[in-house]
Amino acid sequence: MKKLVTLLCAAAIGAMSTAASADALKIGMAIDDLRLERWQKDRDIFVAKAEMLGAEVYVQSANGNEQTQISQIENMISQGVDVLVIIPYNGEVLSNVIRDAKYDGIKVLAYDRLINNADLDFYLSFDNEKVGQMQGEAMLKAQPEGRYFLMGGAPTDNNAKMFRAGQMKALQPAIDAGKIEVVGDQWVDSWLAENALKIMENALTANDNKIDAVVASNDSTAGGAIQALEAQGLAGKVAISGQDADLAAVRRIAAGTQTMTVYKPISLLANKAAEIAVELALDEDVETNAMLDNGMKEVPRLC
Repeated sequence: MKKLVTLLCAAAIGAMSTAASADALKIGMAIDDLRLERWQKDRDIFVAKAEMLGAEVYVQSANGNEQTQISQIENMISQGVDVLVIIPYNGEVLSNVIRDAKYDGIKVLAYDRLINNADLDFYLSFDNEKVGQMQGEAMLKAQPEGRYFLMGGAPTDNNAKMFRAGQMKALQPAIDAGKIEVVGDQWVDSWLAENALKIMENALTANDNKIDAVVASNDSTAGGAIQALEAQGLAGKVAISGQDADLAAVRRIAAGTQTMTVYKPISLLANKAAEIAVELALDEDVETNAMLDNGMKEVPRLC
């Protein structure tokens, strides 16, 4: 089975629009790592929408370094941005810098990844647990029995934990029934393909190449794992999941080396995030349909 699975968040994300004017508004966009294709897409769509609404957007990438991201956010605060839109590298270490932003009257929107124990104004994301569940279900359909290797995302990313929760929701009954055996479980630092490659090489060695399925949490990690599988003549023989529908992943699906990916309508997310950022900057009411406890407060969200 080789397919692309589409994940749709609540229709509300695409159904709403804003007529807000954002003349002279400044938005700081702090991105985890632009080396990943996914975030390049989000950046381009977000910036285009925000500029259409009249805002200026300052974008910086931390390249997978938490201290770099903190410094970049501090710099944006000093530049006097009206709103910070943060895709965190590590959602556990930003509470102090966000406190500084709020002290200066700057609104904070967590984009796609939750920031814990921080005074957020809004959180916008997909149903990340559902993403993981779809991955697990697809793997079980492709390989109902056998030896599974779990390849999680960055351990600093709250979403990676949510993907894993969803994956296990699908896999646990088969594990309990003895149909599948988990022969390894590792997290991929920074979601980078080269890190996934090394992990997969070691996993194959440790298991004498006897792995039937790899539950990879995104397309970048899947790509690295597939490189290791190819070196052993196993690409296309081992079921492997992904998400984000990166162009390279779609090509791998067509070639038969990757089993599936989850397509998330990023344009809806990025466009809506730009609208919300402008509304926050203008102190307008932002429509929400849920709340999420981040350890400090109930954060308004839309999903």
